[in-house]
Amino acid sequence: MRPLLPLLGLTAVMLAACEPAPKGVDGQTLLDEVARVVGDPNTCVLIVEQETGKKTFQYGDPSACIRKLPDCNGGTLSTTDLADLAAKGDDRAISCDSAPEGARTVAWATGPVETSPGSKAGKLAYAAMMEGERALPGREIKARLGPAFRRGGL
Repeated sequence: MRPLLPLLGLTAVMLAACEPAPKGVDGQTLLDEVARVVGDPNTCVLIVEQETGKKTFQYGDPSACIRKLPDCNGGTLSTTDLADLAAKGDDRAISCDSAPEGARTVAWATGPVETSPGSKAGKLAYAAMMEGERALPGREIKARLGPAFRRGGL
């Protein structure tokens, strides 16, 4: 039974990497573009349908997406929680310390996904989080993701 454990672990990793993509979009191209502009092990970017909140794309490890971090307003938040807010119209770009004495920061960005003319993806919103010693500010994440989404096929 033991030889099956590595195989099962590899299968789980492969399945986690098989995220959906918005309608009419090549998921690998979108993944590559997002990775190019905000790629980092402590980053999560979720694209959801507006109103329903149904996830159509995920960049980042699932553990990064569910991790609760300071929301920069006195509470905590995960990217998954933020995606629910983004689907309902939340639009933000904010950053704050995530560790004592400013050793690490967390940045949050949300907003509507501006799709290219003729896109079949529908009305989408995104939620993004980056955390670490060199996390980009929320406004920079927001500025980088818009063009990356368009280059990625949205």
